[in-house]
Amino acid sequence: MQKILIVEDESVIRSALRRLLERNNYVVEEAGSVQEAESNHVLTDFHLIISDLRLPGAPGTDLIRKAGDVPVLIMTSYASLRSAVDSMRMGAVDYIAKPFDHSDLIKAVQRIIADHPTEQSAREQGLGESGKENKSDKTAGIIGNCPAMLSLFDHIEKIAPTDATVLVLGETGTGKELVARSVHEHSQRAANTMVSVNCAAIPDTLIESELFGYEKGAFTGANASRMGLIEAADGGTLFLDEIGELPMEAQARLLRFIQEGEIRRIGSVHSRKVNVRLICATHRDLQTLAAESQFRQDLFYRINVLRLRLPPLRARGKDILHLAEWLLTEHATALNKNSKHLSPLAIQAITTYQWPGNVRELQHAIERAVILSDGDEIDNEALGIDLELCSESRIRSPASGSRSSSSEPHEDLSLEDYFQRFVLEHQDTMSETKLAQKLGVSRKCLWERRQRFGIPRRKNNTVSSAEGNTSSVTA
Repeated sequence: MQKILIVEDESVIRSALRRLLERNNYVVEEAGSVQEAESNHVLTDFHLIISDLRLPGAPGTDLIRKAGDVPVLIMTSYASLRSAVDSMRMGAVDYIAKPFDHSDLIKAVQRIIADHPTEQSAREQGLGESGKENKSDKTAGIIGNCPAMLSLFDHIEKIAPTDATVLVLGETGTGKELVARSVHEHSQRAANTMVSVNCAAIPDTLIESELFGYEKGAFTGANASRMGLIEAADGGTLFLDEIGELPMEAQARLLRFIQEGEIRRIGSVHSRKVNVRLICATHRDLQTLAAESQFRQDLFYRINVLRLRLPPLRARGKDILHLAEWLLTEHATALNKNSKHLSPLAIQAITTYQWPGNVRELQHAIERAVILSDGDEIDNEALGIDLELCSESRIRSPASGSRSSSSEPHEDLSLEDYFQRFVLEHQDTMSETKLAQKLGVSRKCLWERRQRFGIPRRKNNTVSSAEGNTSSVTA
């Protein structure tokens, strides 16, 4: 069973987290500080460390260095953007803001443990830091050091020297063509041509003539013979992007090409032998399409020889920040702009936004920000990301029906329970502005939740916003 260490000085949160994780079949140990964690536990024995950012004595970020390859998930109970950003820069696998939803936390824990091998398994697989750098170097143009990307680089290294057909899977904008080009460039065909075809961009009536070519007089307008794209890739690699959009008629002809290694131009009675390596890519579920008769099953089995799966950007952890900074430098250089850097708000926006358009969307957002920003700092508004919407999506309340009915206050730490307890404990010493900042929500959101949970404002809570901002009380 996987072992998790919780480092948190607040016993209420620590015990509630322990119960939550144990209910999900994790072995859990506790510590109240970094010093206690070091004294009582061997940090490298754990699969994950969950630590508060602010602890008595050394900060939680010290565990990042002390834990070696064990991933560290940082918790923060206040809206300290720069501290959260710094923890990511120092190597924290992710951070989560209190209060948090139970299901979101468990999903994050499952993802992190699955994506990050323990120190022992990393040694067995030879995935030390030097190995990471070497594998990244072998796939120039693809940036990433998260476990999913390292696994991808390892598969490319094994697959590239062969002539086997490759199927690249991933959401739109993840960089499937970059992976295909990397496979080609590290193959024995690298000196020859790689022909890329976007099957979704060619009309159904033209796709066959584009792929297979045609003879003079084969149809109206065919005034001369023309070589098809498959024939043009002879000796090299053919990359069929979005193969799931290929019409059924073209699929049948493509199947013959794969089986026999030959093509026949439209209007010709002679077949031509071609030596082409095929790489296909799609964002669709071809197996489901085949089961629904929307894609030929026999073609699916032919192209599903070796698979490479690209993770979505939102699942790549701190790779997002490294990629954003690299893109920022590239676009600033290309546009002859001064060197720019990301503000703490921009970094929080980048690491919390879900990026449905993946790397392509991030690239466009960075390029737009570089063009529109006059100063040296890029903020979240220049990126076109609403930070408040990002925060709300991360700490969205669960449905009222899922609220715990337990009368024991320490039995569970739901989002609502934490919110109510925090407000009741600190509303006498903090202004509404300060309370909202500590909880990471807007004042409007704080007021709405007061109304929903029935927490009235105390009469003596008349501290002004200015006074609240100078309060020395911390969460």
